[in-house]
Amino acid sequence: MKSILLPTRSYRLNGRLWLETDDGRFLGIGRLELLEQIAALGSISKAAQAMGMSYKRAWDLVSSMNAQAATPLVSTQTGGTKGGGAVVTEAGQAAIGAFKALQARFQEFMALETNRLHE
Repeated sequence: MKSILLPTRSYRLNGRLWLETDDGRFLGIGRLELLEQIAALGSISKAAQAMGMSYKRAWDLVSSMNAQAATPLVSTQTGGTKGGGAVVTEAGQAAIGAFKALQARFQEFMALETNRLHE
């Protein structure tokens, strides 16, 4: 590939990684951030607000992830005397860790391939 690249330019590979099923996207950077915000704030609505997205969009993303996972990634509790809230489940925490590790390997791959462009 080096023969087609301009020697006066610095090239790098760029890309995004997500995991999907036939039903659509399951996990990606945005959904990962949503899970982390829910874990930190204990609420889908607060997480949505922190990310600048509508509550409906956040709820739809959580619903989609839960439907595509073997066990729910987020558990919700409706309001009452203690109020409502949301918790990232053990499966959700595992998904966060696994996707972050996958993302790190992807970034490593991209860096290696970028170096190969300049060989």
